[in-house]
Amino acid sequence: MKKTEDSVIENDETEETPASDGGEVATDSASAQDACAEDSGDLPEGAEGELGAVTERLLRLQADFDNFRKRTLRERHETLRRATDDVLLELLPVLDHFELALQAAADHDADTQIVQGFQLVGDQIAAALEKFGLTPIEAEGQDFDHNLHEAISRIASGEQPDGKVVNQVRRGYKSGERLLRPAQVVVSSGSPEAPAVDAGQAAQDED
Repeated sequence: MKKTEDSVIENDETEETPASDGGEVATDSASAQDACAEDSGDLPEGAEGELGAVTERLLRLQADFDNFRKRTLRERHETLRRATDDVLLELLPVLDHFELALQAAADHDADTQIVQGFQLVGDQIAAALEKFGLTPIEAEGQDFDHNLHEAISRIASGEQPDGKVVNQVRRGYKSGERLLRPAQVVVSSGSPEAPAVDAGQAAQDED
């Protein structure tokens, strides 16, 4: 349903049709006036001006209705998007706890077949939510990006250079192209510096 409405919005022109201010409406105005000109010879005196005014009002109404239809489609699409994001946000803690449970089971040497079975269930849940636009953010080992990541601490690391994500504490998610929840991460501050050596202590060590 969501994909169908998205395609309707994309295929439809979202710019509103401008109505005229005493002139012609851009869409179909020329053809309508040409038709009026062809029939003007058969009209009684004074009726030509009245017909032109009625035609202009009709074109204005057509433009207003077209704008109303486009606004309604945009508002419906936005309402559906917000409702979907609200539901996904409520499900994120459930995904967090499921992921933690799988990790704990693996760390405590739980039965391999049981862990694999639950992992398959988790994959099915992720695939179902992906149909509604939910995608995880892979943060570990990536450059820190304030648009996607939330740094909760910085630590020295001999493996990761400064500015790299060392550990992902909580997974982040996107809904389509929009950030739904940033990933909570630990960021590297670079290699640990060697402790400073006192000159006197160094001389004693040499002796």
